[in-house]
Amino acid sequence: MKHIGFLSFGHWTPSSQSQTRSASDALLQSIELSVAAEQLGADGAYFRVHHFARQLASPFPLLAAVGARTKKIEIGTAVIDMRYENPLYMAEDAGSADIISGGRLQLGISRGSPEQVIDGWRYFGYAPPDGLTDADMARRHTEVFLDVLRGEGFAKPNPRPMFANPPGLLRLEPHAAGLRERIWWGAGTNATAQWAAKLGMNLQSSTLKIDESGKPFHVQQAEQIRLFRAAWQEAGHAREPRVSVSRSIFALVDERDRMYFGGDESQDQVGFLGGAERAIFGRSYAAEPDVLIAQLKQDEAIAEADTLLLTVPNQLGVDYNAHVIEAVLKHVAPGMGWR
Repeated sequence: MKHIGFLSFGHWTPSSQSQTRSASDALLQSIELSVAAEQLGADGAYFRVHHFARQLASPFPLLAAVGARTKKIEIGTAVIDMRYENPLYMAEDAGSADIISGGRLQLGISRGSPEQVIDGWRYFGYAPPDGLTDADMARRHTEVFLDVLRGEGFAKPNPRPMFANPPGLLRLEPHAAGLRERIWWGAGTNATAQWAAKLGMNLQSSTLKIDESGKPFHVQQAEQIRLFRAAWQEAGHAREPRVSVSRSIFALVDERDRMYFGGDESQDQVGFLGGAERAIFGRSYAAEPDVLIAQLKQDEAIAEADTLLLTVPNQLGVDYNAHVIEAVLKHVAPGMGWR
């Protein structure tokens, strides 16, 4: 068995070729796709967060709205860029959204990725201290966020409060019990995967990774997952961690599928992040179901993960994206032993 969800970047563009032409379209269609995915039997609805872009940005209003419209499906992010976040305010927002959803939030956080603007986090009022990098700042924000999610009091109460306080130091409210164990780190390197394990975060390994060995993407990703699990065990955490990978997977079952994706012969690609770091990007999969099953069985990272996030082409509209999800659940998942 494997958890299967979708991951949407929430792109929108005012083009006649797009069915998602405005921010309103992107947000409302994200909610509708989550409802449809739950009805189809999918396990998760996840959203990417990008600032200064025609994509989904502030995640918590959307997560709360999805939580109010659904009953069972996990609701998450992949990922929130922690360079931009006030960790205390984020903990309040996350607590509220988690309570509205009945404890279904699965928050993927990370250092972030290449941006639309230069040092966008500076416009949000954040800058790394002298001698530290923006990645260091993101990890520091993360550590504070994880700490306050424990729900322990840390703030000295006013001796003359407007409202009566409980005894002792005060914590942030609302506190969402269990959310601390549902935080995931989007790791782009082996070292950050191991760091996440030590802190007790689950692992999100996406379709991009810093190239550390020259091996195929799925092999490097599987190695990263195994290193994460070894570091988790060494840290002595009581629970079992979760691990997700993201893939673009299209089962060609009708003429629309063949029109959109039938010509794809995707392979791993190599690029550079920030002009210096060599990164490897995972391939897309698009084939008839029997061929697709055979291809996916060769993907070592998918085999290692307990959760698979299907990246969806959201600008093709809710109905088609629901079809993409259903095709994988119906025609691929049983043959892979996932259902």
